Amino acid sequence: MVETCEHVWSKCMDFFRDNLQPATYKTWFEPIKPLKISNNVLTIQVPSPFFYEFLEDKYIDLLKKALYKELGPGAKLEYQVVVDKSEADKTKGNDTGTVRLPGHNGGDIHSGMPRHNGSPVIKNPFIIPGIKTIDLDPQLNPNNSFHNFIEGDCNKVACSAGNAIASKPGKTPFNPLFVYGESGLGKTHLAQAIGLKVKELHPNKTVLYLSANQFQTQYTESVRNNTQNDFVNFYKLIDFLIIDDIHELSGKEGTQNTFFHIFNHLHQSGKQLILTSDKPPFQLQGVEQRLLSRFKWGLSTELESPDYLTRKAILKHKVYQEGLEIGDDVIDYLAENITANIRELEGALISLIAQSTFITHKEVDIEMAQDIVSKLIKTSNRTISIEKIQRVVCDYFELSLDVLHSKSRKREIVQARQIAMYLAKNYTKNSLQNIGQQIGKRDHATVLHACKTVNNLMDTDKSFKSSLKELELKLKF
Repeated sequence: MVETCEHVWSKCMDFFRDNLQPATYKTWFEPIKPLKISNNVLTIQVPSPFFYEFLEDKYIDLLKKALYKELGPGAKLEYQVVVDKSEADKTKGNDTGTVRLPGHNGGDIHSGMPRHNGSPVIKNPFIIPGIKTIDLDPQLNPNNSFHNFIEGDCNKVACSAGNAIASKPGKTPFNPLFVYGESGLGKTHLAQAIGLKVKELHPNKTVLYLSANQFQTQYTESVRNNTQNDFVNFYKLIDFLIIDDIHELSGKEGTQNTFFHIFNHLHQSGKQLILTSDKPPFQLQGVEQRLLSRFKWGLSTELESPDYLTRKAILKHKVYQEGLEIGDDVIDYLAENITANIRELEGALISLIAQSTFITHKEVDIEMAQDIVSKLIKTSNRTISIEKIQRVVCDYFELSLDVLHSKSRKREIVQARQIAMYLAKNYTKNSLQNIGQQIGKRDHATVLHACKTVNNLMDTDKSFKSSLKELELKLKF
């Protein structure tokens, strides 16, 4: 009885199914089509040259075992590669090559390299100027590790999720992890820190970090060179994909459509995605709704402006890293007066060091810090922070910070606490949750109630309104 190619391949597929993970089987073996069998040679069709090369690199031994099992040690395997997507259902005229399986005496597998128009196909389809081969470089900055990332209330949720993801990439509910926040708050650092930890804990995982602009450039090149299939197939191989500034894909319909299919494949295959943006998903404009809905599948978490204690910790860590000696009074001054973001905070410290080292040749002191800060930061950003608000309120009502944060229900203490929350909401960019956490570890509902109470008192109590105006003047000077 002469067996058909379909029958032989069906038995091989049973063997593959028993020896592979379901996602791997579905991705790399289901697309293969048996074409013919002749003289103990089985011919199969694969979707692209890249697909063939991946099979040869990863699964040639498995193919050999399956074919020997069904056809004996003299079996050979020929492949036929679809070069043009428009001819995916045709076989005649396509470029072909041959994989010859060795006999029982061993030896290397000799394989023909697929060629298109006489030129060898590049194995890695996304080699572009400035981008290295992914197997060699995941494009992660080793300085952007968790060791150098200071955790605080402003980023605690994102840090916790990141550590969980690094331990079990693709197996937590946080897929994708969508980290958003204003520029300079550490989104890139955190995303890369997670990637670095994954490489440390799971060295066999393929991790890649790139910006959305890099992804867009690569997609444009693939369209220009008619290599979109290779581009998509390449990204489907990534185990852990980090794309920074995903909002940059806004309005780019072709790129979004391609990324949609890549996203679906990776997510369904249990691979991990991390995306960063300057806005939460619901605020992104020019992004397809089907992509936005997928961005919300996992965890969306905000990086907020660092609080006073976190800013101090960041500065102290930076000073320690640089091997410098700077007084606590200078650290306190910088932490109190530079509140916008981490980038400005570190920039001010670097300017201070440069001033001391190259210009004045004097030790860093408060006067020097005041001079640097006055040149770098606007007054509104420099002087008003939750920390300063609490200090001014405590001085005005002659209370200690501990008393303000206490659970005391005395009228004067409750009112002082409510005023501090009201001023923090009106004079800082912190969320209600962050304000509540910093002022006595209250929740956002308490802050909202405090603001309503203060507004009501301003409308009904002239003395109270006068005191509040006095406090606001003190904040500005």
